[in-house]
Amino acid sequence: MDAFLNIDWAELFIPSAPVAETIIRGTLVYWFLFLIFRLIIKRDIGSVAVSDLIVVVIIADAAQNAMAADYKSITDALILISTIVFWNFLLDWAAYRFRWIERVLAPKALELIKDGRILHRNLRREFLTEEELMRKVRESGVADLSQIQAAYMEGDGTISVVKPKDGG
Repeated sequence: MDAFLNIDWAELFIPSAPVAETIIRGTLVYWFLFLIFRLIIKRDIGSVAVSDLIVVVIIADAAQNAMAADYKSITDALILISTIVFWNFLLDWAAYRFRWIERVLAPKALELIKDGRILHRNLRREFLTEEELMRKVRESGVADLSQIQAAYMEGDGTISVVKPKDGG
């Protein structure tokens, strides 16, 4: 019972690493993951925003480390989580406020099908196979390429299909 009540309150709340170091570590990990998700694996993300996915993954890891006592104090985890949330908020705010930042953070849609013809060069650019593309096209209710005016890979990795106005 005595061991149960023997809590080192200083270790629990006083940061074990310098606050600036924790902020720098959180910042570097956030930006590294942001760039990886934005540049390399955007097609696998689907409809979840990249920054939101990063925040969920990092916060989950940071919180897990704090709960498993990988940090010496809860304060370390709270500083790290606050740093990550700060960057996410700042990017969202900046993209809303400044159009040029939105264009940098949300890449332009890439045309994959034009007038019923697959643009193989753009498929190769995204490492997307023809079968993967056709699966997404079928999910949007289109069975034949001739029924498609255009199809795009959006900035969030989803594929949107545009049918001709006459419904054909």
